[in-house]
Amino acid sequence: CGGSISNSSGMLQSPFYPGGYPNNADCVWELQVENNFRVMLTFRDIAMQSGRCQYDYVEVYDGPPHSSPLLGRLCSGSFPTYISSSNMMTVRFHSDSRYTFRGFQAHYFSIPADDNTTLLCLPDYMHAVVSRDYLQSEGYSVQMVTLNDNRCKPTVTSHEVIFNIPYNGCGTIREENNDTINYSNMIKVTSSGYIIKRKKNIHLHISCKMLQNTWMQIMYVAEDTVDVNENQFGRYDMNITFYDSSSFLRQVHDSPYYIDLNQNLYLQAYLHSSDPNLIVFVDTCVASPDPHDFNTLAYDIIRNGCVRDSSYATYYSPYSHFARFKFNAFEFISRHTLVYLQCELVVCRLGDYSSRCYQGCINRSKRDTSSAEEKVNVVVGPLQLREGDAQSRNTG
Repeated sequence: CGGSISNSSGMLQSPFYPGGYPNNADCVWELQVENNFRVMLTFRDIAMQSGRCQYDYVEVYDGPPHSSPLLGRLCSGSFPTYISSSNMMTVRFHSDSRYTFRGFQAHYFSIPADDNTTLLCLPDYMHAVVSRDYLQSEGYSVQMVTLNDNRCKPTVTSHEVIFNIPYNGCGTIREENNDTINYSNMIKVTSSGYIIKRKKNIHLHISCKMLQNTWMQIMYVAEDTVDVNENQFGRYDMNITFYDSSSFLRQVHDSPYYIDLNQNLYLQAYLHSSDPNLIVFVDTCVASPDPHDFNTLAYDIIRNGCVRDSSYATYYSPYSHFARFKFNAFEFISRHTLVYLQCELVVCRLGDYSSRCYQGCINRSKRDTSSAEEKVNVVVGPLQLREGDAQSRNTG
């Protein structure tokens, strides 16, 4: 029932399909395909409580669930196809406590977006590409393409005009809303006629919109010259590394990392972003012997900001992009050869005391579905118990 899906194609269906679906279900699937591809979703079967689709229904959103337009709500009848305007689509299945039916089944595929313009929101800069064939077809030359700040020049290849635009330079504008941070700039294509102007100027508006941990990338053309609308979604670049002491000077590069029972383990989470006004918070860390399953056999070190292991402690960090913490190697490592960690990290605006990063421990009675949009999952490991001849392999 729900989850984040990054395969290029696959199938979605209601729980227990084609048997009756359960009451009071609320499943949210986030489909994310490669950059500059789009999601095509085709319904093959749908049989739910009909009427005005008030009680049992499927909703399809053009992007993340909380900030995107609704493409459609359906419960019976026809089998439509939806295509996203970005590389992300959300499907939500909801049922109430009354009747149950067969449910729905749908298939999804990734299809290439047009390649006239592409945009990637990378950790340090916006990577915008304009096709030379596209410019030529509109009657423009490469020399007519400039950035808002014309001191920042593009790289021109035989097929493309490429701009690498920093988040904190080249005229990039930074705006803050309640729950988003927007970085925007503009590429101009200007006709060169001094007296008579027979062609409209093209304005390529570029923006990277950050929703907690999700980049929403938009590129569109103003003045209706050509209808181009580029939306891309991605995740923050985040990693976790082990260190050999609480001074956090020497990183441990061994894999697996050989350790002793009850040895202190020092970890640093790092957000790779050129925006200095962001902060990282460690929400959850779970240990498991299986890097693909952190539910069946798992040990909570910290969950929802609540410390579950008495050896867990945090350290002062000199930068908001780092979060430092430690815990001791624990007992079930003696029963399993390898142990992996999965940590959920939250990214917020620095100084936004209403955000998750400043709320500390939150006891949730049931799984909060909205929390998935605020977190980045990072898996590290393996950790291996040191014994005999393994000692010489561990430099830490």
